[in-house]
Amino acid sequence: MQNEKYEVAVLGGGCFWCTEAIFKRIKGVIKVEPGYAGGWKENPTYEEVCTGDTGHAEVVRIIFDPNVISYRELLKIFFRMHDPTTPNRQGNDIGTQYRSIILYTNEEQKKIAEEEIKEAEKLYKKPVVTEIKELKSFYRAEDYHIDYYDRNPYNPYCMFVIYPKLVKLEKYFSKYLKV
Repeated sequence: MQNEKYEVAVLGGGCFWCTEAIFKRIKGVIKVEPGYAGGWKENPTYEEVCTGDTGHAEVVRIIFDPNVISYRELLKIFFRMHDPTTPNRQGNDIGTQYRSIILYTNEEQKKIAEEEIKEAEKLYKKPVVTEIKELKSFYRAEDYHIDYYDRNPYNPYCMFVIYPKLVKLEKYFSKYLKV
């Protein structure tokens, strides 16, 4: 799946089920994988990450075609689709694993992330607390997390947390949606 013309973005905006469901629907996104990054424990499990003792956040690795959608455009979507002003929390999901985080893969991504945080601060009344950190490693989540929303749309969490985000995505970013 990796191709020289594709790039990688790694973002954490709370529960990775939400973030995966959002970015899978964006034109130019080739693949989205939920996983763990930003911490120190090698090969963590979901249960370990949930303890808060691994340093990892729930993230998604997005493989995208920059000729279709730019890294900057992905970040604009990212900052609208979660609350980047709440440290270690998204709604009722509380813990360091739910923090807002951008894990850059090169200096250009870091620069764009810093610029987009400044832009995002214009959208919110509180300061943006999104962490920017170099990606050291990414650990793919267990299989049962992959495509969670699409496989479980009637799960109450999916209905009451993820579905409204998809409605918001369509409202603000319809031009980016896959047909």
